Amino acid sequence: MSLTVLAAGSLRAVWPALASAYGQPIRVAFGPAGLLCERIKQGKRCDLFLSANLTHPQSLIAAGIALDSAVFVHNQLCLSVPAALAASNKSWLELLSHPHLRVATSTPLSDPSGDYAWQLFDRIERRYAGVGTALKQRALQLVGGPFSPAVPAGEPAANWVLNGDRADIFIGYQSYAARPGIKTITIPPPFHIRADYAFALCHAKAQPLADFLLSAEAQGILAKDGFLPLEKRA
Repeated sequence: MSLTVLAAGSLRAVWPALASAYGQPIRVAFGPAGLLCERIKQGKRCDLFLSANLTHPQSLIAAGIALDSAVFVHNQLCLSVPAALAASNKSWLELLSHPHLRVATSTPLSDPSGDYAWQLFDRIERRYAGVGTALKQRALQLVGGPFSPAVPAGEPAANWVLNGDRADIFIGYQSYAARPGIKTITIPPPFHIRADYAFALCHAKAQPLADFLLSAEAQGILAKDGFLPLEKRA
């Protein structure tokens, strides 16, 4: 019996390796986790929901839709930039603060990546008054929203944004570093934002898959693709 999985779009690239290692039939659809969560609440069939945050899985438990939830891997926010910009020797904050550089994010509320970007802006604002607020005003919410253009299948959002000259900087996940064509710049403490990916078990038949995601084999696959496995929490 095949499982139906709804998963955060940032898991798309690593999913074939995970599914192959699991070895059982799985039907999977990807999208912004916030939008997927709303579809599940509206009655969309789902046996296992994989979100880029813990908030959405917990909301399904609160709504009586999910049986259990748990964090299964981590990611970390970073800047994705073209190689030429990465070679400019400017710090991550200098790049973000440059008034002529276009900064893009995903869409808050609809996609956890956008929520994490706004958390970053809040942290910047607490340390540098006015800078975080200006970034919220400048930020281009190019992906992850209900009316955003669809990112081509198999292409990370950062690549689509940067290679298409839609922005100069994309605030996304460090797992994008495993993809060719872009450079990532680390956001240091105390500003760095860790993304906690969690599942919501919506049907008991998906328990073996949930357990697999927590296994050493799955954690190794995720780490190879740029994620932070559970034993290496930031």
